[in-house]
Amino acid sequence: MRKRTVHACLGVAVACFILLMMVTPPIPQPQKYHDFADKREFFGIPNALNVISNFPFVVIGLIGLMLCHRRNYFKLSFQGELWAWTCFYVGVASVTFGSSYYHLKPNDDRLVWDRLPMTVTFAAMMAILIIERIDVKKGTISIVPLIMAGIISSVYWRFFGDIRVYLLAQIVPCIAIPLMAILLPPMYTHSMYWLWAAGFYPLAMLQDATDRVIYKLTFHTVSGHTLKHLTAAMAPLITTVMLAKRSVYLERLLHAKTT
Repeated sequence: MRKRTVHACLGVAVACFILLMMVTPPIPQPQKYHDFADKREFFGIPNALNVISNFPFVVIGLIGLMLCHRRNYFKLSFQGELWAWTCFYVGVASVTFGSSYYHLKPNDDRLVWDRLPMTVTFAAMMAILIIERIDVKKGTISIVPLIMAGIISSVYWRFFGDIRVYLLAQIVPCIAIPLMAILLPPMYTHSMYWLWAAGFYPLAMLQDATDRVIYKLTFHTVSGHTLKHLTAAMAPLITTVMLAKRSVYLERLLHAKTT
């Protein structure tokens, strides 16, 4: 019953996407987005704090990759999980390079390299939850299509000047991931960590939206966008802690292997 509900939700999501593209005009990237509050230069690095605050992503990403492939430290049950978590941590680590490159000289040409790693990370998380909560085979097969859809959403924006597809690529996982974590039975313990991780992303978006307000309230010490990077890095950190602590529900694992 729950699987049918999820399939129905996916069908509704696709229908809403088609309807949105038909009835709404293209949405260009607002150029004021590139005008961040904190433009201070330190050690010869322009926009220094917005650049340096990306460093946690590469640390978490590399640690996660190492632990994924270290004698199955995370106790992953299926090969598809290993592939999906590998893509996730590659995306997380790549955020450091893409976002730093963008913040050194913010513009549309560089922004696409900031967004690509994030779409890969979100897509990998979707595939992981499909493997864990819905169907191992379908989830494994979905890894490449979901990642390609995320990449296409960024490329579409860059070539056609329309961010609608990219916005959906961000919004859909933010809704689907916590819903799947709540509604579908888990294969592993410590499932609540998914919700903690998902909760940090909206907080990061709020900090981004209040970039100048936070910069003013902190007496020009730190901006909202810098805090956004640090807050967003909490999501992969929490999922890494979850992987290290969790254990498998044997009944769910046996059921997954027999279906």
